[in-house]
Amino acid sequence: MLALAPIVALSFLAAPASPASAEPDGSSAAPDEAGGSVGKNVTLDDVIESSNRKFVAAKAAVARSTTAQKRLAAEIKVAQGRRLALLPEVNAIAAQQYRTGHLGTAGFLLGSQGSSDFLQKAVSLEEINTIQDRKLAELNKAIDQVNSKKAALDAEVKKQQNSLVVMRKQKEAADKALALVGGESLTQGVVLAESPTAAPAPRDSNGGFPSLPCNVDDPTTGGCITARTLHMLKETQKAGFDRFVGCHRNGGPFEHPKGRACDWSLQDRGFAVAHNADMKTYGNNLMAFLVRNADRLGIYYVIWYKQIWFPTRGWSSYSGPSAHTDHVHVSML
Repeated sequence: MLALAPIVALSFLAAPASPASAEPDGSSAAPDEAGGSVGKNVTLDDVIESSNRKFVAAKAAVARSTTAQKRLAAEIKVAQGRRLALLPEVNAIAAQQYRTGHLGTAGFLLGSQGSSDFLQKAVSLEEINTIQDRKLAELNKAIDQVNSKKAALDAEVKKQQNSLVVMRKQKEAADKALALVGGESLTQGVVLAESPTAAPAPRDSNGGFPSLPCNVDDPTTGGCITARTLHMLKETQKAGFDRFVGCHRNGGPFEHPKGRACDWSLQDRGFAVAHNADMKTYGNNLMAFLVRNADRLGIYYVIWYKQIWFPTRGWSSYSGPSAHTDHVHVSML
């Protein structure tokens, strides 16, 4: 007997729909803005929405496939039952044929007693052959039905599994991409799904980022910065983030006086809290570029909108002297 393939009934979980972006509250001052967010590519919000639509479609396909699998399993059971019922009859015919087969058709007819007996035997032989052919045809048909429905069931199971694998990978990729840039709470999904790839900063012979002196002229303030900070500055501006930025700053215990940090404003001059969609989106995309290229550029941490990101532990809440709602801070190794 052919073994039935198990019916696959995998659970499916779609990510919740992403909310629309809302403008953050902030300063009412009207900054001199460059206008327009960086790039016109697909945002993570678009990616998540598209993924959700595909997940819903996949879930419906899974439901249809599960129903089809149940129907095919029932049809296989019926076909197998018919096949089993026919086997004894066909075996009996085969046994009879084996017992009398040595006579052959000619011998069977020549053994007739007169024309009447000959005709009766001829009719009997035709009936036997007809019954035999019909039974064999029914058996072959039942066997073909079992095989074809088994193949159809296997195809349904494979189609369902492939669909779920593809959709699951898409969901995981979207979740990973969103988590990398702080998730919904930080970006509301309004951030480019991809960022330009920065040219890598020089490393030492062991593949690490050695400590560098503050001995390069800072083009943003006239102070000094490290060569690695200058490389990050140029790569970020090359990626289209060309609004106001200031790096070196005297005083303080952190990276600015060491030439290892820059503050990226959301406008062309000075700093102002993000109070419209353009400023928040610019900050989101700038932050995403820095985080996605952190390993290539040698970034120590990034601060944006009350959150801080370290390569070693990802995002966490930040409650330092500044909420960083008016600029994106980046510190270098």
